[in-house]
Parts: sequence; structure tokens; C-alpha cells
Amino acid sequence: MDVRTVQRVPAGQEAARDVVEDSWRRSFRTHPRREDAAVESVLGEDELRSYREGHALAPVMPLISELLVQPATDAGTVVAVGDESGRLLWIDGDRTVRRRAERMAFLEGADWSEGSIGTSAPGTALATRGPIQIAGPEHFSPLVEAFSCTAVPIRDPRSGEPIGVVDITGGEQAISGYAMPLVRAAVAAAEERLRALASASRGSRRAPSSAPAVLSVTGRDHGVLRSGERTLNLSVRHSEILVVLADNPRGLTAEELSDRLYEQSVPAVTLRAELVRLRKVIERFDGGVVLHSRPYRVEGLEVDSMHALAQLERGSHRLALNSYGGQILPRSESPAIAELRDELSATLREAVVGSAGADVLMAYLQLPEAADDTEAWQTALRLLPPRSPKRAAVVAHLERLLGA
Repeated sequence: MDVRTVQRVPAGQEAARDVVEDSWRRSFRTHPRREDAAVESVLGEDELRSYREGHALAPVMPLISELLVQPATDAGTVVAVGDESGRLLWIDGDRTVRRRAERMAFLEGADWSEGSIGTSAPGTALATRGPIQIAGPEHFSPLVEAFSCTAVPIRDPRSGEPIGVVDITGGEQAISGYAMPLVRAAVAAAEERLRALASASRGSRRAPSSAPAVLSVTGRDHGVLRSGERTLNLSVRHSEILVVLADNPRGLTAEELSDRLYEQSVPAVTLRAELVRLRKVIERFDGGVVLHSRPYRVEGLEVDSMHALAQLERGSHRLALNSYGGQILPRSESPAIAELRDELSATLREAVVGSAGADVLMAYLQLPEAADDTEAWQTALRLLPPRSPKRAAVVAHLERLLGA
């Protein structure tokens, strides 16, 4: 079925024709057959609960419910609120309509992005970054043709980027003359509430330290964040995220960050949930570290591993050793961490063994990664003065390595 065979135009949205046609073209690229467009990704109950609790829209859900759910119930429609990728997180409203909508997987936790279901108000509003109304047959998937919907993106008041979408779904009343103004007003109120919450949060914080926070990850199974006298132990995953972002100061998309963090492909919602939790952790820590999105990047943070690498590049071998406590997050299996770990370890070894003095080399040999490095121990023996009291320990260690 070609997009041009669709004749209906949403009420009051004559200019939306091109938007719908463009959406169908994008949908056809993902689903060559309309019949194949169906929701396949739905979060489990526990994962959904955890994700919702930490989501940026959670604080304004009572307001959205107050402004939209009761009017929607009276009009025979349902209200859905999704995240920035189109995954529905909250659904409420008319029970009969909700049960009917569940048959097409219009469920809490379901992926309603264009890539999943094709043209629909939640997914297309996010794809176009603007308000949209989709009448029944304008939906790409035949499963959705019995419904009409109105959706408006909701934006982060600080960045202006969409952090979710608010949608009304039902019959013709979902695209009636009052639907779009009602949703727009609710979204505007929610954004204003988010702006007030952000201002209150900033106002309650202590003045940040002039020095950036420092994340220590060398020689540690998990990172330790320090700012002034405050210290915070991070999980391994949160440590990995901050190291990777600090190593990419221009920022990374969600897909790029996921590729660097995980050995295998994981659902995008898994990474987003982890980032939401990390943002809450560092905001409570209040050490001046800021986690941005679109692209994801971090500011106000120094990492000991990168500090050590910078000192090596300047030829400051002793200072680099002082910054370096051992291999970066040695138990981490993240591809990016493994690459950074190997790079720093190899660079440090080459610099110290190749050109450092005996005292710096002896300090390097105290690291666990140098314990079995026969060449480094032999180099130390060659550099030590003949009467140095350290020679005996070096000789004994070499004898154990060589099995003498």
C-alpha cells in the first residue's frame, strides 16, 4: 500500500499531509511490509518500575494526571506518557479504551517509536520534534487504524531537548478541536514545573569547588569520586560510563556509548535507565560534576588514568606513577575500558622501561602488572649501581621468574 493512497487528514491539521508522508517513507525503510510493523519490545514489570522511578518526568506525572487523565476519561480516551525514544511509561484513562488499545500492544513499557510500530502520534512527534495528530488510516501499521491520537513532545527546560512525549489516544475525539490545545497546555505546565524544580535544585546546592572532582579508577575494582572532603564509591557500571565520557569530551550518542560499554547489544532503555540513575547519584553528591545528554557528555570531572597519560606525554614519569595506582578497573569487561586499560598500561611500561631512571623503574616494579615482567626486572638490575642494597631483591625476584 503506497502512502499516497491515504486520504484522511487530521482535524485542523491540513499542513500535516507532508509530515505523514515523510513518516510513512521512514516506516517503509524499517518495515517493507506494513503488516510487519508491530511492537516487539516491552519492558518487564521490575525493569519498568525501576526506569520510571528514576525518569526525569516522574516528578511531573501527578500534574499531567491532574490536567489530562480526568478529561481523557470523560472523553473516552487514554493518556500515555513516553520517554524520549517513544517507549510508553505511563498509561491511564478510559478503561474500555485502554483494554482495546492493549490488543495492539499499547502498553506501559512498550516501544512505540517509528522504528517499532511505524507512523503513530508518539513516535512521529518525537521523530519530527513537534506536535502531531494522526487519524486512524494515517497510521502505518494496520493494527492501529481503528485509533486516532494527538501527541506533543515534552522538553528539558535546561537543554531544550525532548525528554519524552505526551499522547492522547482513542477514537475521533482524540483528534477533536480541543485535543491539541489541551495536550499543549498540559505539556507547557509540566515544562514549567520541571523548570521550577531545576531552579530549586540549583539554589539548594552549595557553591561548587573551584577544582574539578576527581574520579580514581586505576588499581580499583570500582571508581571513587572525590570533591573536596567528600567521597563517593561508584558502581562498576557508573565508573565505566564516566571514564568513557571523560575520554570523549565532545560527547557520544546513546548508540556510540552503548557500543563502547557493552560486549553485546543491549536494549537502548537499559543504558538510558543506567544514565538516569547515574545522574541522580552525581547530583546528590553535589561535587560539581554535570552529566549532559544529546550527546551524552560529562563536565567538571578529571580521571586519574587520563591525568597519568597526560603526564607521560609530557615526560613526567614520576608524576605519572604517582597518579597511577594500577590497571584501570581491572575486572571491567567493557570494550572501551579494556582498550583504555591496555593503552595506558602499555604506554606507562614503554616510557618507564625505555627511558626512566632506576628509582622510577623500581617504583614501577611495585605494581601488580609488573610482577611477571622479566624484561623490566632485568632492566632494573642493569640500571642499579653495583653496590645498591636493592640489587639483592631484584636478583631474587628474577631467579623466581626464570626458575633458577
